[in-house]
Amino acid sequence: MTATAAERVQHQGLRAKIMSAEQAAEFVQHGMTLGIAGFTGAGYPKALPTAIAERAKAAHARGEEFKINMITGASTAPECDGVLAAANAVNFRNPFQSDPGIRNSINAGNIHYQDMHLSHVEQQIRNGFYGDIHVTIIEATGITADGKIIPSMGIGHNNEALKAAQKIIIEVNAKQNPLLETMHDVYFDIGTPPNRQPIPLVKPDDRIGSPYLECDLDKVVAVVLTDGFDRNSKFADPDENSKRIAAQIIDFFNHEVKAGRLPKNLLPLQSGVGNVANAVLAGLLDAPFDDLTGYTEVLQDGMLDLIIAGKMKSASATALSFSPDALQRFNDNIEFLRDKIVLRPMEITNNPELIRRLGVIGMNAMIEADIYGNVNSTHVMGTKMMNGIGGSGDFTRNAFFSFFVSPSVAKDGAISCIVPMVSHHDHTEHDVMFIVTEQGMADLRGKSPRQRAQLVINNCAHPDYRDMLNDYYARAEKAGGLHTPHILAEALSWHQRFVETGDMRIK
Repeated sequence: MTATAAERVQHQGLRAKIMSAEQAAEFVQHGMTLGIAGFTGAGYPKALPTAIAERAKAAHARGEEFKINMITGASTAPECDGVLAAANAVNFRNPFQSDPGIRNSINAGNIHYQDMHLSHVEQQIRNGFYGDIHVTIIEATGITADGKIIPSMGIGHNNEALKAAQKIIIEVNAKQNPLLETMHDVYFDIGTPPNRQPIPLVKPDDRIGSPYLECDLDKVVAVVLTDGFDRNSKFADPDENSKRIAAQIIDFFNHEVKAGRLPKNLLPLQSGVGNVANAVLAGLLDAPFDDLTGYTEVLQDGMLDLIIAGKMKSASATALSFSPDALQRFNDNIEFLRDKIVLRPMEITNNPELIRRLGVIGMNAMIEADIYGNVNSTHVMGTKMMNGIGGSGDFTRNAFFSFFVSPSVAKDGAISCIVPMVSHHDHTEHDVMFIVTEQGMADLRGKSPRQRAQLVINNCAHPDYRDMLNDYYARAEKAGGLHTPHILAEALSWHQRFVETGDMRIK
């Protein structure tokens, strides 16, 4: 990676538009809606957000308003979400975030936030649901001589954000490996209802589009040169709880293969973001499955290591989000990986029809589940946004198997992740097939609500809370309503007790 960012801008007309981030930020005005690249800490702009934040701070110092509306692919990083939140420069944000500054501003009521399924974002941009996209800012690995854009470590919503934009700013990042070129597959022919055609992807590693992003070059008003790494957060080493969760899922896969309900190489795997989900993939390194495939939205350390080890033959995603060590492994092996990893727009990776047709196995994290199998993956105590639903709903509702995983308790045991009723519904009992904690697994397929309750309480709940849950359920049955028994006056009392005392347990 010795070429400078300037050398990567091969198009002569766009070379003439190279300028500083501060100059490019002048194209962004108060009240504008921006399409900003980024998906789970990959492929986000590194320089423009800081320059925009400085404009906002200067405007505020003069007593003027300066806030933008931002539509990203998913989460970005401190250099993007973080600096904009700190400058009080954001009015509206969607569809997914994980930065503490943005999160705190959302929960303080300073930012309007729309949590939404990621599969919906590009369609809604394309059909004008957000009004005008005044400026789109993306990151690129380079620009070819004929003006095609070589994407970086994430594509996300960039395809549609570029098409919809009135003005475009491209950051060309010299830290992105130039050998990323050709690893992408951008499918342009989605169409609009009622004239859509089927997406011609029949295997996870099919290539059906172009290696490049394209745009109207007349809309490009600035090219900014950068030289910075992606967020590259380190994953925690798998702890005993994570290993137990992983072992149970792998044991289940073994059972299903022996029963003839899964092929020996399983089905395409999807894994959500985080330490527990990553630990499940790490557990597959020693499992008796080969020729695995991945069809996911974010490819993390665990899936990368499966590919390098020869256990997984290919993986499709919209972003690569690695720890620093895994990034080094990726770059060291990129020649080997180039035909095994396909990066696509998120409208393809998260497409419900493709997920259903390919038979994806979805594995996602949760904040809490209730005794009937409803899952909350976004809100703490029902009111405070954590990160967002992301793509978990896209995969859960359409998966061949849908798993939700979590340790059974949080905050040193003060919070039970199995509760009488979830404080916020993201995934209903109709879509959730398996709940897994370190205590055990609840297979909810083909079970009535009362049958599910027994499984969830006795298989998944922590022993400190099991008696409390059984007591609640027994009294709820006596209270009447024997299809889904509840005591409405108590259903959320565990959460209220935590809010008031800092502990769900009765002392």
